[in-house]
This record gives sequence, C-alpha cells and structure tokens, in this order.
Amino acid sequence: MGFRKKNKSPPVLSHEFVIQNHADMVSCVAMIILLGLMFEVTAKFAIMFITIQYNVTQSLDERAEQVNLYQYGPKDIATVFFYLLIAVILHALIQEYILDKMNRRLHLSKTKHSKFNESGQLAAFYLLSFIWGCSILTAEEFATNPTFLWEGYPHTHMVFQVKFFYICQIAYWLHALPELYFQKVRKEDIPRQLYYICLYVFHITGAYILNLHRLGLVLLVPHYLVELLFHASRLFYFSDENKQKGFTLWALLFVIARLLTLTLSVLTFGFGLPRAENQGFSLAKGNFNVLTIRMTCLAAICLTQAWMMWKFINFQLKKWREHSQSQASKKKAFSPKSKPHKKDLARVGSANGVVKSDDKTSPRARKAKAS
Repeated sequence: MGFRKKNKSPPVLSHEFVIQNHADMVSCVAMIILLGLMFEVTAKFAIMFITIQYNVTQSLDERAEQVNLYQYGPKDIATVFFYLLIAVILHALIQEYILDKMNRRLHLSKTKHSKFNESGQLAAFYLLSFIWGCSILTAEEFATNPTFLWEGYPHTHMVFQVKFFYICQIAYWLHALPELYFQKVRKEDIPRQLYYICLYVFHITGAYILNLHRLGLVLLVPHYLVELLFHASRLFYFSDENKQKGFTLWALLFVIARLLTLTLSVLTFGFGLPRAENQGFSLAKGNFNVLTIRMTCLAAICLTQAWMMWKFINFQLKKWREHSQSQASKKKAFSPKSKPHKKDLARVGSANGVVKSDDKTSPRARKAKAS
C-alpha cells in the first residue's frame, strides 16, 4: 500500500513493487498533470483533465443574471481519468491512516480483515455521496415537485454540482476495478465485487449519457443511505459481535428502497416520458425518448432490483439457518441430564471402592442384627 514504510524492497516493476507503491506512482502521474498548468504549451491539455468541460452560459427570463450550465462530451473521459487517480490516492490514505490502525487494535482474521477494509472504504464513500446528493436534491426541490423527473426532457444541461457529482461517481467506481489488484482481494471475493462494481458503472454512466441524471440522482441517494447503514453495521459488528441491531434496520430500509426504486422507475418510463412533449431519437439534441430505450432502461432497473432482492433473501435465509443451528446447539448444551439408574450407581460405587449390599444374609447384616 502506498505511503507505507517497508522493511524489504521488492524488485522494481514486480507485482509486489507495484502493489506496495501504487499510490506513490499514481500521485506522480497526478502531479505531472497539475504541473502542466504552469506552462502555456501544455496548459490547454492539462486543464482538460482537471476542470469540468462543456460549459454553456444561459440567461433566464425571470432573472437578469446569467447561469453557467454544463453538457457532456468526449473530453469528460479525461476528467474522469484524473479524478480516478485522485480516488486511488484517497483510497490509500483512508486505508493507511484509518483502517490499518483500527485493524491492529481489533486483531481480526484474514477473512474479517478483508471485509472490514471493504466496508470501511465503502462507508466513507457512501456517507460523502449521500450528503452531497441530498444537498443537490434540496436545491432542486424534488420533494415538492416529483414531476421534474421527466418535465422538460431531454435534460441536456446540468448545473456544476450535478455534473461534478456524476464525474466523481463514475471515477470512483472505475477506480474500484484496479483496486481489486492493488488490495490483493481474495479470488473467492472478486466475482462478488465485480458484479456490483460493473452494475454501478453501467447504471450511473447510462443515466449520465441518456440525460436521465435527475432520475439517477433521486435513485442513488436512498440507495446509498441503505448501503451506508449496512456497511456501518458491519463495521460495528466486527468491533463487537453483539452489536447486530443495525442489520435489522438495514433489512427494513433495503426493502423500502427497492420498492421506491421500482415505483419511481415505472412512473418515469411508463407514464412520464411517454407523455412528454419531445418524442423521438436524436443524438445531436440528446433526446432518447423512444419506446425501445425506455423499455430497455426499465427492464435493466427491474432486473437489477430483482437480483438484489434475490441476494437479500438468500442472505436472510442463511442468517436464519445459522441462528437456528446456534440456538439448537445451546439447548443441547444446557439441557438437564437424565437421572442415572441404580445399576449405574452400583457400578460407579464399585469402581470407587465402595460396595453396597442389601442382602440380609451378608456378614455385615448378621452382625448388625446380633448387636
């Protein structure tokens, strides 16, 4: 991991060298891009990586001042690449200065250590994204006007905060792919993480390109809240296994979030967009309001929600079986033992050197009777 003191230096450009020093190497690339701003020849290329591109100035009828709005374009790939580098650096900082110190105190096993690191990184990201998304939605006043999801489509213009939010979201989930190599994720955990990383990249990029950033933002905020609660609960569970109340609240909110996602998706693609004024397909205008694309988007969201519910149900059934087995083992451990028979007592007594006899003709009985 980057920023870490090493006792042994592996061979240069070996796998271990890249893994240990990847954050330092990425920092050098980001520094080179920043240094490009200092020279006039390279400034026009460097600024393409750092600043948000495709700004458009518009004047509103109700106000005299002008507003800067943004569109998307091919240059956004360079911007996403730069903030992907920043995400790698921040990932290494959180790992080195927060998670590794907590891991040393908790003394977790290798399996729990990997899950703790994953939950720690995701919890920090979900918390920041949830707060950021809520601030944007508050400015948009979605709660008082839900029809803004489809009114005025295509939504080709975005305010700075919305575009920067999507750039950072795409950059973060793309950075998670090389982190599977940098973090030495176990082979059995790679498919699971690949599934949800690819789903995030697919859905967020799709909402960005299809000018559905309003719907995407509204669906991401409650989803991130549920995921934040899950990973925070898992962090508390690793610190103390008795702290499991957070999982109950997470299970309830998870189902509510899935229903909310399906409801808003059906409302937007099934009722809102079909009745919008601008119908048709036009790449130049950014209009994708045709039946094929609407049904494809709705099917993708529904299939994803069904897959998540299937995983959720299997997870809950697995936990229920484990709980039932643990309760059954506890009952067996604390169940009262059956009373021993007289024959067993006689055997135990003879084994201890004590002989009991109820025969009245025995010498001991005759001596007691004579006395």
